[in-house]
Amino acid sequence: MSTFTAELVGTMLLILFGGGVVAGVSLHKSKGLGGGWVVITIAWGFAVAMAAYAVGGISGAHLNPALTIALATIGNFAWADVPLYIVAQILGAFIGAVLVYLVYLPHWKGTEDEGTKLGVFATSPAIKHTPSNVGAEMVGAFALVVGILALGTNTITDGLNPFLVGVLIIVIGMALGGPTGYAINPARDFGPRLAHALLPIPGKGSSNWSYAWVPIIGPIIGGVYGAVFFDFLWNGNSMMLFVLFSIVVVAIFGAAQATVSKVEQ
Repeated sequence: MSTFTAELVGTMLLILFGGGVVAGVSLHKSKGLGGGWVVITIAWGFAVAMAAYAVGGISGAHLNPALTIALATIGNFAWADVPLYIVAQILGAFIGAVLVYLVYLPHWKGTEDEGTKLGVFATSPAIKHTPSNVGAEMVGAFALVVGILALGTNTITDGLNPFLVGVLIIVIGMALGGPTGYAINPARDFGPRLAHALLPIPGKGSSNWSYAWVPIIGPIIGGVYGAVFFDFLWNGNSMMLFVLFSIVVVAIFGAAQATVSKVEQ
């Protein structure tokens, strides 16, 4: 299997399981209806772990453009391979979302709420406040990348690392996922959102493209900041990038603080 195919298949599995659990707890007459946030976060964590077990030995199981770009930024991955990985990740996420649509084919018509149907595919904010939404996605991706790199500094029993990354995803979802639904992965949001736009889902409504840039930009900034943060504090490298991205992060949260009083609760 090529690295392109591995990233495609791994991301497809990620969305098949992750999007599938959201469909299972949300769609009309699903046997999992009402399972709730805890079920979603645990299943997403295991979705990441299973996808990583499947293809980690071939491609490293990035499954996330933010992680791929972050690793390239600190020299842990070749920039020349970044576009290939990102295309594979987006395509895999799209295919995974189509499979979820097919699995739950009879349930879409009976689900009346447009937001519920979109939520199976893509994220949206609990409270729309762009600077805060970007900030939440940044912090989630920051925690993801720092966590993954920090795990790599430990001597871990062979085969356990993907499971621990899955646990990390569960913690991020439970602790940081409330504001935006924790995309923390541009491919995870963009590929399925595109599928939502193209598929013949009854009464699906808008794909909310006006928000779609947030789960792309936020995770990339946060992921790169996590990588340079780790590289600076653990290895003594990337000082200038650390300072630059620290300024960007402070500016975004400064904008969030300055405008939060205008938010309609």
